[in-house]
Amino acid sequence: MRVVIDDKSGFCFGVVRAISEAEQALSQGGQVCSLGDIVHNRMEVQRLEGLGLRTVTHAEIPALQGAKMVVRAHGEPPTTYALAQQHGVEIIDATCPVVAALQKRVKRAHEQMSQCGGTVVILGKQGHAEVVGLTGQVDGDAVVIESEADLARVDFSHPIYFLSQTTQSIALFESLCEQMRRRLPSEQMLTVDDTICRRVSSREEHLREFSRGFDVVVFVCGRKSSNGKVLYNICREENPRSYNIEEEGELLAEWFEGVQSVGVCGATSTPEWLMRRVAEKIEKL
Repeated sequence: MRVVIDDKSGFCFGVVRAISEAEQALSQGGQVCSLGDIVHNRMEVQRLEGLGLRTVTHAEIPALQGAKMVVRAHGEPPTTYALAQQHGVEIIDATCPVVAALQKRVKRAHEQMSQCGGTVVILGKQGHAEVVGLTGQVDGDAVVIESEADLARVDFSHPIYFLSQTTQSIALFESLCEQMRRRLPSEQMLTVDDTICRRVSSREEHLREFSRGFDVVVFVCGRKSSNGKVLYNICREENPRSYNIEEEGELLAEWFEGVQSVGVCGATSTPEWLMRRVAEKIEKL
């Protein structure tokens, strides 16, 4: 049986940078924390915790005086930085540059809409860390939508400035743009700012092709990864014999009966070492 690991799967640039920052801080000693899971992958979080990284919540910040705290790639609202400064917590800002640029664009969009009574609308997952960071730039004065059904909460009698969480689907973003154009009195009332990260979105078409090339596809990602959910569904659309697992212990031998080829791939939050471990377990099965 041929087992192939997708060489385009695994950590995106922003995640690599955040983990590198955390490892460097840990090597210098002292207490190092991550505000929330540094990456949406339980196995990688456990590896870093083994090196001494502690995962904390916003409520714990006041008790962290003197500690270093990593702001992960998803970014944070300004209130988090102010709280850390107030309590003597040193911030290691590992916000992905793409996300940091998007935060500035959200602020500019809000300034523009404030002048004409318009609304900032963001395509994103409610409660996702990146989205919380984006809406926090404008004190929550933005409408977050996940699907066409959420357009019912948007005021179409005034101008709209439409942006997106960096890891959303391009197809969904474009579809919602068309829906908005149809509902607005004039197309000129809609400003579209496509802020989807192409380093991530380009994986969609690649995974379609990759998934078609194997009898079975095993997609590896953490349960909390929204990017993982999107990419896994793409694999399943192209290959019905696609399975989603978090780690190698979830593999079932029956998936590979009579199979000649298996493709192993993952999300932008999936470490390469974990995909290798999954491939090795498949070969043993």
